[in-house]
Amino acid sequence: MPIYEYTCCRCSKDFEKLVFGNQEVSCPKCSSKEVKKKFSVFCTAGTERPLAGTASSGCTSCSKTSCSSCR
Repeated sequence: MPIYEYTCCRCSKDFEKLVFGNQEVSCPKCSSKEVKKKFSVFCTAGTERPLAGTASSGCTSCSKTSCSSCR
């Protein structure tokens, strides 16, 4: 039961919808069924260190994994 992001092709409204199975989606503003699923990007906020599986390739100003300029 994921939440998907959509854009209405008729009125250009952006909206989110909790979708169950093959449920038909319609725009909450104009009720059009001409909607396009948007590409959603997973985001995290408030983490001070890399999440598991997302190891940093190192400092952007040198080739080390840690230095005084990247702290």
